Amino acid sequence: MSPRRTIASAPTAAPERLHFSGDREADELLARDPLALLIGFVLDQQVPMPKAFAGPRELERRLGDLDAGRIAGLELAELDRAFRERPAIHRFPGSMAARVQELCRVIVSEYGGRAEHVWTEASSSDDLRRRIAALPGFGEMKIRALASVLAKRLGVRAAEPLVPAYPTPGDIDSDEARERYQQAKREHKARLRSSRA
Repeated sequence: MSPRRTIASAPTAAPERLHFSGDREADELLARDPLALLIGFVLDQQVPMPKAFAGPRELERRLGDLDAGRIAGLELAELDRAFRERPAIHRFPGSMAARVQELCRVIVSEYGGRAEHVWTEASSSDDLRRRIAALPGFGEMKIRALASVLAKRLGVRAAEPLVPAYPTPGDIDSDEARERYQQAKREHKARLRSSRA
């Protein structure tokens, strides 16, 4: 098993857990392993937030560890099997297995296999935005969502200018706060749907 990566080089210490999944082990992994955090954001698409962010811990269980180099080098069929094993890690296991592998390949080729270098080596907010935007599966909303977590939960100063004024995962500091965030998100989506109707 590979050694755990930490976010020790971030300006402030990582919290003990990020309350994104409701599963203590999964939330602790998100806080201590930058690759798990990025994988959680990749999976946070067309599934409930807790399901997405529990995914990295489940993937770690199935593979034995979470290592960018190992995941990057796996046969896609093997990673696909890990995603499809019941219960499936995501609603779209095949496409998400490919997306996670693509992410890991970028982490290996651009950041020496160290996911935290995406933010710890960013020279400015603009550089950080460019780095996150270049990751597979990170559009504008995910850039802002990840930036909010980096700024508000992990103390990354370069992320502060990227944080939007509206609520984001960075505002989640407890299981109760996650529930409030999800409820507000559901209400916002309902309003959007009714305004389009």
